[in-house]
Amino acid sequence: MPQPSHAQIRVCPGCDGFASAAVTLGGRDRNGNRRTITVHCRTCQGTGTLPVRQLVTATGSEVTA
Repeated sequence: MPQPSHAQIRVCPGCDGFASAAVTLGGRDRNGNRRTITVHCRTCQGTGTLPVRQLVTATGSEVTA
């Protein structure tokens, strides 16, 4: 019996789905907490996925949906 095919996941090739990261600035504030900033992937704008049209142009290969 054939198995149903699942929809293809459109993971961003730039960040592999990990779209945001906290980067430490190397110091601590008055309370002793590390000073961090949140950085988002430039390719997917922090979502971790891409629409099929953008995925084709970003990777240079065809994607069938």
